[in-house]
Amino acid sequence: MKEIMIPIKTEEEISKLRESAHLLIKTFRAVETVIRPGVTTEMLNKVAEEVIRLGGGKPAFKGYKGYPKTICSSIESQVVHGIPGKRMLKEGEIISIDIGVEMDGYYSDAAKTYGIGLLSSNRTLLMETTYKALHQGIQQCCEGNRLSDISHAIQTCVEKKGFSVVKALVGHGIGKNLHEEPQILNFGPPKRGPELCSGMVFAIEPMINMGSPEVKFLEDGWTVETADGYPSAHFEHTVLITGGKPEIFTLGIEDGDYWSKDGKRTSH
Repeated sequence: MKEIMIPIKTEEEISKLRESAHLLIKTFRAVETVIRPGVTTEMLNKVAEEVIRLGGGKPAFKGYKGYPKTICSSIESQVVHGIPGKRMLKEGEIISIDIGVEMDGYYSDAAKTYGIGLLSSNRTLLMETTYKALHQGIQQCCEGNRLSDISHAIQTCVEKKGFSVVKALVGHGIGKNLHEEPQILNFGPPKRGPELCSGMVFAIEPMINMGSPEVKFLEDGWTVETADGYPSAHFEHTVLITGGKPEIFTLGIEDGDYWSKDGKRTSH
C-alpha cells in the first residue's frame, strides 16, 4: 500500500493560513447579511466575490477545474457544488454555502448550512446533527490520534440520530493547494490510517443526508444531489493539528446564527 505523505506546515505557513481564514470569515459574515427568502443565489455569490477581492484575496473555487462561480450554493437535496444562479431562496428551505479563499498562495475552506425562515423539525435536527458531527470529528484532530478517528467520530454521531453519511465525498488536507493529502472519510472504524502530527492542516467536512447516503451527479458536471430527493446538510472547518487542542482557523464563521433573520433563530 502506498504511504500517504501529509504536508506539515511551518510557522510561517500557518500564519498565512490564518490570514486566509480571516478573510474567509469576513466573507461568510457578509453573505449572511443578505440570506433571506427572495434573494437569488447569484446575489450571495456576488457579495462573496466582492468581499474576497476587496480583502486582497482570490476566490479559491472560481476557475478550479472549470468551476464558474465563487461560492457553492446547495439547496435542499443538493449535497454540494450547487452553482449559483437565478434560483431564489424560499421559506422553509435549507442551503449550504461553501466558500474557499486563496490569499498570498495559501488556501482556507469552510461551509455552513443555513435555514431560511421557519424550518421543519427534521431539517432542524439534520442541521444540528451535522454541526455536532463536525465538532466531534474536530475533537479527534490531536497529535497521536489516527486519521480514521476523525471519520469514526463523525459517523457515530450521525447514525445515532438516524441520518446517513455521504460516502462518495470526502474532506481533505489543505494549504498551498485547495486539496492536499489526505482524503478524509466521514465514516469508518477508528485507529486506522496515518498518525496525526502537529502542523497538519485539514478541511473537515461532514456531508449528511436525511435519507439514503446515495448521491447522484447532475449533468452540469458539478452539482451533487441526494439520490432519493431528501435534504442534505454540510458544515466544514479548516483545522490545524497541534500537540493539544486543535486550532480551528475558520471558527469565526460560527459567530453568526445559522438561521435566517425571518424565522426561528438559534446560535451555535
